[in-house]
Amino acid sequence: MHKSRSLWQSNLGFLMAAIGSAIGLGNIWRFSYMAHEHGGGAFLVPYLVALAVAGIPIILLEYGLGHREKGSSPMVFARLSPRFELLGWWMPVVAMFGIMLYYSVVIGWCVNYFFHSFTLAWGSDPQTFFFNDFLQLSSSPAEFGGFRLPILLATALVWFSCWFICYRDIRHGIEVAAKIFMPLLLLLTAVIVFWTLQLDGAWEGIRDNYLSADWHKINFLAADPEARAAAARVWVAAFGQIFFTLSLGFGIMIAYASYLPAKTNLARNALITAAVNCGYSVFAGLAVFGIVGFMAFSQGVTFDEAIVGGPQLAFVVYPQAISLLPDFNSLFGALFFLVLIIAGLTSGVSLVEAFTCALTDKFNWRRKKVVTALCLLGITGSLIFTSRAGLYLLDITDHFITNYGLVLGGLLQCLIIGWYVGPEKLRQHINKLGSKVPQIWNFFIRYLTPLVLLILLLVAIRGDLADNYEGYATIHLLLYGVGWLIFCLLIAYFFTRQPWLAARLKHKHRYGDDDLLV
Repeated sequence: MHKSRSLWQSNLGFLMAAIGSAIGLGNIWRFSYMAHEHGGGAFLVPYLVALAVAGIPIILLEYGLGHREKGSSPMVFARLSPRFELLGWWMPVVAMFGIMLYYSVVIGWCVNYFFHSFTLAWGSDPQTFFFNDFLQLSSSPAEFGGFRLPILLATALVWFSCWFICYRDIRHGIEVAAKIFMPLLLLLTAVIVFWTLQLDGAWEGIRDNYLSADWHKINFLAADPEARAAAARVWVAAFGQIFFTLSLGFGIMIAYASYLPAKTNLARNALITAAVNCGYSVFAGLAVFGIVGFMAFSQGVTFDEAIVGGPQLAFVVYPQAISLLPDFNSLFGALFFLVLIIAGLTSGVSLVEAFTCALTDKFNWRRKKVVTALCLLGITGSLIFTSRAGLYLLDITDHFITNYGLVLGGLLQCLIIGWYVGPEKLRQHINKLGSKVPQIWNFFIRYLTPLVLLILLLVAIRGDLADNYEGYATIHLLLYGVGWLIFCLLIAYFFTRQPWLAARLKHKHRYGDDDLLV
C-alpha cells in the first residue's frame, strides 16, 4: 500500500536541516586552511565567484528536481528516463557507503577528544598523542593492527545517534534535531570566536593572515607561466570547496526538497542555504586564525610554522593552543569539540537520509526497518576505518570519493538537465513558487557549471596520474580509492536493476497543471 509522503512541519525546519547538512567539519578546518594557503582574504574572490557560478546554480537544480518530482534522486532520474536511474542511485550510494562510513569515524574522534578536553589528556605534545597514543597509527595502509576500541565505541555512538534521529519521520526526527542543533551550533561557534578574539596575538593572526590579501595568488592572467598555473589551481580549489561544502552531488538536497509542501519559495531557500553555509565558514575562520595567531604569539613562532591542514588542525593545533590558554582550558576545549560533533552529526544524518529516502521510494519499505538496517550496515562498514591503519584508508578513500564521485554526480546532473530535459522547464517551475531565477541560470546549467566541473575532474586525474597521491603505494590507491568507487558503482547498479513497484514511478503534480519534465 502506498504511504503518503512526509512533509516538513515548517520551512524553517527545512532550512535548518539543509543548512545543517551543508555545514560540516570541512567548514571549520578545510575552508580556513585553504584560505591560508591561497592568499588569505584574496581567496574569498574565487570562493564567491564559485558560489555564484557553481554552488547556487546546482543547489537550485537539486531543490527544483526534488520538489517538482516529489522523490529521491533515483526516483527523479528514473522518471526522466530509465537510462538515468543509475546516476540517481550513484549519488546517495556514494554519500552513504562512500562518505558516511569514514565521516562517522572522524565524528567519533571528536567525541573522544570532547572527553579528553576535561583532563587535557593530550599533554604537552598533542601531535605524538594524536598519532601514537590515540590513533596508534600503523606504519602503512597494509598493516591494520587491530581495532582501536575507544574509536570504535565512539563511532558506534555516532551511528546510534544517526539511527535515533532518522528512525522517526522527517518532521519528528531530523527536523526536531535540526531545530535544536543548529541554533546551538551557531551559538557555541559565536562563543568560541569572541573568546578567541580576546587572546593575545589572535587579532594579529586574523589581520595579517586572514583579512590581508595576496592578490598575486589568484591572478591567473599573470605573465609568469608558473604563477599562472598556481593561480589556476587556487580557482579550481575554490570551486571544489564550494561544491563539497554545499552537499551537492550527494542526493541529499533532492531528498530534502522532496519533503517540501507544494507552495515553497525554492529560490529564496537556495540563496539562504548557500549564504548561511558560506557565511558560517568565513565566521568560523576567525576562530581558527585567531587561535593559531595566539599559539604563534605564545610560542614565539611564525603563523606559518604554527598552522597545519586537514584533521591535524583540529586534533593537533587546536589541542596545543587549548593547553596554552591562560584560563578555562578544559571548557574551551569541550566547547570546540562539541561544535565539531554537532556540525558532524547534522551532516551525518543527511547522508543516511539520502539513501533511506531512495530505498523507501523505490520499494515502499518501512522507514524504521530501513534506517535500522542501514545503520547496522554502516557501523559494520566503518570498522575498517577504526583500525590502526584507519587514517591512511580514510585519507585515500576521501580523496577519490570527493574528487571523482561527487564531482561526477554534479557534472552528469547538469548535462542531463542542460541537454536532455532543458533547464527552462525547471526554471519555470521554480519561478512559479516565489522569487525568480534569472534566465542566465540556463546558461550556467548547460555550459558554464559543467565546464567548471569537467575541469575539476581533469585536474584531479592529471594530478593523480603524475604522482601517487601523498606518496601512497599504487596498490593501496587502487584498492581503497579506485576500488571503493567501483564498489559504490556496483551497489548503485544492483539497485538500478531491481524493478520498481507498480505505480511508484507514476506521479501527478499536486501543484499546477504542467506535465512531467519528460
